[in-house]
Amino acid sequence: MQGFSRRDFLRGTAAVGLGAAAGIGFPSVLRAQGAGTVKVGVLHSLSGTMAISEVSLRDVCMMAFEEINAKGGVLGKKIEPVVVDPASNWDLFAEKAKQLLLQDKVAVTFGCWTSVSRKSVLPVFENNEGLLFYPVQYEGEECSKAVFYTGATPNQQLIPAAEYLMSKEGGGYKKFYLLGTDYVFPRTANKILRAFLLAKGVPADNIAEEYTPFNHQDYQTIVGKIKRFASGGGACVLSTINGDSNVPFYKEFANQGLRSETAPIMAFSVAEDELRGMDTSSLVGHLAAWNYYQSVDTPQNKKFIQAFKNYAEKNKLPGGSKRVTDDPMEAAYFGVYIWKQAVEKAKSFDVAAVRKAVYGQTFQAPGGQIKMDEANHHTYKPVLIGEILKDGQFKVVSRSKGLVKAEPWSKYTSPDKGCDWVKEKGTYQKKA
Repeated sequence: MQGFSRRDFLRGTAAVGLGAAAGIGFPSVLRAQGAGTVKVGVLHSLSGTMAISEVSLRDVCMMAFEEINAKGGVLGKKIEPVVVDPASNWDLFAEKAKQLLLQDKVAVTFGCWTSVSRKSVLPVFENNEGLLFYPVQYEGEECSKAVFYTGATPNQQLIPAAEYLMSKEGGGYKKFYLLGTDYVFPRTANKILRAFLLAKGVPADNIAEEYTPFNHQDYQTIVGKIKRFASGGGACVLSTINGDSNVPFYKEFANQGLRSETAPIMAFSVAEDELRGMDTSSLVGHLAAWNYYQSVDTPQNKKFIQAFKNYAEKNKLPGGSKRVTDDPMEAAYFGVYIWKQAVEKAKSFDVAAVRKAVYGQTFQAPGGQIKMDEANHHTYKPVLIGEILKDGQFKVVSRSKGLVKAEPWSKYTSPDKGCDWVKEKGTYQKKA
């Protein structure tokens, strides 16, 4: 894992503990400060390797705040966003989280993208009764009272993607190259994927696994390995590459003459927003697993897309009216509204009260209705597999029947564990 260690994790925990002991911390109810405003945090990388993805999450959160404020705010208070830039630096994520909670006293924070940034801030939020809405797919194996996960768990993305590739409809692939950025999500995701593939009878020799650092740019050797791996046919790539490394990877894949017909790439961190900066002509036919696409045909999605284009143009954001929407943006957007609904149900900004009020909430999101779990901090979502088109949009080639319940602990690696904050107060051991 790059850039983050147990030492860093413990150091952040200790620092927060010292702050609380010195009287720096405040009860959560006191965080809704200001005569007519409530402060909320936005914790996304606006610079560095992850900015390619995270800037848009900042933008869509700001749009949601503007919409809510135009209709009177939350409990009569206007939302006052406090935007910070942790700059793709995992230690800085923890520092900025402490600033938001202890200095700015925000009522809630919307932010993070990578699991390593989430793990960095986790002790800060848990030790200071903070609340984080996390909008991106994650690796599971976590059940924190401080985090609401509006992105997908492995059974809502990773496993359905592998199942699709193995199916007749998806090409009946028998060899799997697991390629990812070297941090928590890809390694845990691939542990789960490997366990699933082995359980389905895929020989261990038919599974390759490799990792590169954040911001890795030279994929010549790795793509050469994939080319040899795929030479006998029946091979695909499951990619957990993140951030701006996707651009040189896809470019090199095409440079070496590989196409989707040869070895399709199933990506878990490439969406419409990342494709905006790529030449997509050579990417046609490659795949991605998400829970929303801009191409989803619903009345609320058409409204959402146009609203974001208008917002980008009005605020002179880079790309203006040509901006696109994607899955993490949708998850960030409805996360803001779920928090608003919970506050109004609780009639309070107090974190404990809001947390309880989130359970079971529903919302008509751009891609269709979503539902928060009645007992934990995860989201029921549709599962979609999309195929890249020449214009950088996705054609949906597979869709789940209805909403899929999230599994915080994968049945392939942790079948004995569950997550329930209503009856079990967190992670619990399932009865045999």
